[in-house]
Amino acid sequence: MRDFFTKGDLPAKLYTGIILGLMGVLTALELALADRKYGLFTGGFGQSQAVDTLTERMIFLAGYFSAMALLLFGIWWIIVRLFRSRRSWPPLFLLVTIAGGTYVLLLALTFQLHQYFSDTMSFALMANLGGGSLTDALLFASNEIVLGAAVLVIGLIAYVYSFRLLSRKFPTRAGHREWPAHGRRAMLAFVSTLLLAIAVPAASADVKNGLNRTLAWGLFTQAANQITDFDRDGYGWVSSMPDRHPFNSARYPLALDIPGNGIDEDGYGGDLELAPMPTQPPATLITGKRPHLILIVMESARYDVIGKRIDGKPVAPNLEAIAESGSLVSPAFSHVGFTTASLKSLFGGALQPADGSPSLFRELKSSGYGIAVFSGQPEDFGDISETVGMRENADIFIDGEKLKHLRAFGNGAQGSILVDEKHLLKAFAEEYRQPAKWQQPQFLYFNFQSPHFPYFHEGMPVKLTDRPLPRPEINAGNRDRLQRTYWNAVHYSDQQLGILVSRLKRDGLWEDSVVVITGDHGEDLFEDGFLGHGHNINIRQYGTFLVTNRPGVEASGPIGMSDYRTIILSLLKGEKPEIPAEPVLMTVGDLERPTQIGIAESASTLTSLRLDTGEACMVEKKQCAGAGDLTGAFRDRVDRLIRVWGSARWQNRSDPERD
Repeated sequence: MRDFFTKGDLPAKLYTGIILGLMGVLTALELALADRKYGLFTGGFGQSQAVDTLTERMIFLAGYFSAMALLLFGIWWIIVRLFRSRRSWPPLFLLVTIAGGTYVLLLALTFQLHQYFSDTMSFALMANLGGGSLTDALLFASNEIVLGAAVLVIGLIAYVYSFRLLSRKFPTRAGHREWPAHGRRAMLAFVSTLLLAIAVPAASADVKNGLNRTLAWGLFTQAANQITDFDRDGYGWVSSMPDRHPFNSARYPLALDIPGNGIDEDGYGGDLELAPMPTQPPATLITGKRPHLILIVMESARYDVIGKRIDGKPVAPNLEAIAESGSLVSPAFSHVGFTTASLKSLFGGALQPADGSPSLFRELKSSGYGIAVFSGQPEDFGDISETVGMRENADIFIDGEKLKHLRAFGNGAQGSILVDEKHLLKAFAEEYRQPAKWQQPQFLYFNFQSPHFPYFHEGMPVKLTDRPLPRPEINAGNRDRLQRTYWNAVHYSDQQLGILVSRLKRDGLWEDSVVVITGDHGEDLFEDGFLGHGHNINIRQYGTFLVTNRPGVEASGPIGMSDYRTIILSLLKGEKPEIPAEPVLMTVGDLERPTQIGIAESASTLTSLRLDTGEACMVEKKQCAGAGDLTGAFRDRVDRLIRVWGSARWQNRSDPERD
C-alpha cells in the first residue's frame, strides 16, 4: 500500500474512476433527498411542477451533470494550480474531501434548514424571525448553531491532523509527474452550464424549478445572475426570477408596478389595475362611558384551538367558554405570519403602519385611559413598541426585558426571551392591588408566550402529553409527540387566562370590560413536513382566532390583523363592528420583496403565488400549477391576488405618513 501511494505514477483510470464515482455518489444522495423532500420527480402538494416526463428529465440531467462537472473540474483546477500537486495521493484526497465532504455537509445543512422553514427561506425571512435583525434570528437558533460550530471545528481539526499524518507517512517526491489541471474541461462545463441556465427557463418551468432545488446548479446560477445583471437592478438572465428586460432597470421582477401607464413593470398580471384597498383609520377618541379594554395575545395560537380535543380533553376550555357567551371569529389571518409585523398591524390597523401613525396605545392614552403592559416577550423587539407608541404611552411597562431574570431559558437574545405567564399575572396583581386604579378606564395588554417554540419550559404543567418533547428531539419523525407538546403549552396559557378572568370577575370588572383574546399567527406542526410559521401561506401558519366577551361580533368575509383596531374601537364605543368583506393579503417576507403572496377571500378560500417559481396554488384544494398555464376560475383567483398585492404596494409607497 505504501508503494502504491508513494511511487507517484497513479494511473489515469484511477483519477477518472474517482471523479465519476464521486459524482455518482453525490448525485444519488442529492436527488434522493430532493425527491423525498420536494417530490422532485414524483410531485405532491407544494411541488406540482415535478420533473416527470422523459423530455424534462433529459433536460434536467443535462443541466444537473453540467453544473456538477463544472463544480468538480473547477475545484480540481484550483487544487492543481494552487497547490502545484504532483501525481500522487494529495490532489485526489483534497478533491474527495473538499468537494465531496463539503457538498455532503451543505446538503445536510440545506435539508435540515428546509425541514423547519421550507425552501422559501431567505436572509430576509430569517431576519423576520429576529424582529428585523438577522443577528437576533441567529441568536434565536444559537443552541443549534453552537452545536454545529463545535462539530465543524472538531471536524476541521481532525481533517488537518489526518492530512499531516498522511503527508508524513506518504510524502510526495520531486520526481512525481504533475496531474493535468483540465482547465479546458472546466471552461467547457462553464459555457454549457451558462447556456443551459439561460435556455432552461424558456424550455420548461418544471425543469427550472427542479434544478433550482439542487446545490451545484443553485451556486452557479447565483454567480451567473451577478454576471448577467447588465442593468444592475439585482436580477439577471439566470435569476430564480429571470429579468426579461436585462437592459431596462425600471422593469424587473418585484419592480413597483405603476398603474395605468400601459407597462407591466414587475412581469405579473399585466399593467396594474388598482383594487380598492382599506386605509388606516384616523385617530379616534373614546368618549362618554369608557369600558376597560383587556387584550390578551397568545403566541402562535392556531385558529383550530377552539374545539380542539386531546384524548377527549379540551385544549382551551376557558377560551371556549368566553367564545360561547361572547363572540368568535375563526380563522382570523396574520398578514405576514410573524409576531412583530402581526402586533404592529393589530395595534396600528394597517398592513405596515408607519412610526408615529395612529394606534390603540396613542388614541386610548388621549382618551384618558391608564395603560399597562404585561408581556412575556421584549416589546422593543423588532421595533414593536416604537412603531405603535407602546412604551411612550404606558403607565406600567413590564415586559420580557424587564423580567429577564425570570426568563424560562438561558439564552438572553431578545428573540429568545420567554417569561412564564404566572410572572405576568403576579406583576398584574401587585400593580392593581388598589381598587382605586379602576376608577380610571384601563387598557391592559397581556402577551402570553408559552405556546412559542420549543413549546415547553421548566415548571409548565404536563396535562395533555405523557412526556414533553425536548428541543433536541424536535423533528418530523416525532411529529405526534411534538403536536401534543404544543397543545399542552396552549392549554397552559388557557389555564392562566382562566386565572385572569376569575380575578376580573371577582373584582366586578368583567361586565365593565371589553375582553379580546387572539393569537398573533398560527403554527405548522409538520403537517406538510414543515415546522413554524411565516414561511408558507396556509391556514395553519397564518390562521389564528379572535374571541371577545362581547356578543354580536360577526364577519361576512375574512378578517386580518389590520381589522382588529377598528373592531376594538367599535366595541369600546358600544357599536357593532362593521367589517368589510374584502380579501386579506398575506406575504412570506416583506410586502415589497416577498417570496410568496396570498389572499384569503373567505375563511377557507386561500390563493397563493410563489414569485420565485411562478407556482400558484388553490391552497384549500391542494391544487397547484404554473401561473402562466392557468385558465378559468383558477386564473381569475390569481389575477385578483396580484391586483391586491400590487395595490397594497402602491398604497404603501403613496402613504403620506411615510414621506
